[in-house]
Amino acid sequence: MTQLFQIHPVNPQLHLIHQIVQTIQEGGVIVYPTDSSYALGCQIGNKKAIERIRNIRQLDKFHNFTIVCRDLSELATYARVNNSMFRLLKAYTPGAYTFIVPASKEVPKRLQHQKRKTIGIRIPNNSITMAILEELNEPLLSVTLIMSGETVPLADPKIIYERLEKQVEIVIDGGICDPQPTTVIDFIDSEPHIVREGKGDITPFL
Repeated sequence: MTQLFQIHPVNPQLHLIHQIVQTIQEGGVIVYPTDSSYALGCQIGNKKAIERIRNIRQLDKFHNFTIVCRDLSELATYARVNNSMFRLLKAYTPGAYTFIVPASKEVPKRLQHQKRKTIGIRIPNNSITMAILEELNEPLLSVTLIMSGETVPLADPKIIYERLEKQVEIVIDGGICDPQPTTVIDFIDSEPHIVREGKGDITPFL
């Protein structure tokens, strides 16, 4: 049964955050708000939860998952970044960006883009997400909540609950999110490449 948790967007209730984290650790899939749109999340190492997310989003094996981190030190564990990349990441995180970067050895191969060996990395500017990450004490594996055949992420938690009831364990109601997805920046080549323009300002990467 899917639970709908109403979480304060500025001061998240810690007892509810604890329940959410416990659900993640037990293999659950959650819907949570970010600074751009709602997303699906689960524990990085849980194969069954990852496959459930693939099925909900109808993702193929080449889709880049995103690792959602608390800070740059955690990010550096999962990404191979040079000094110039690190400076840009430091300047524009936390924020509404997803950065496609070479995956480190800490990233399971099944989560990497099979051809390019890349992973998406993100540090969102959202109090609820940060509270979950602090309690979880590890990153979340995540994808934006854009349903198959649609181009705009789901933004209203009540509608999300109706559409995903019985498919996820928890839907977090942190208010209606901005329907824009993150801006996606590819760092694989020597220069950053804009893959998708979203909420994050693209000007620094032009």
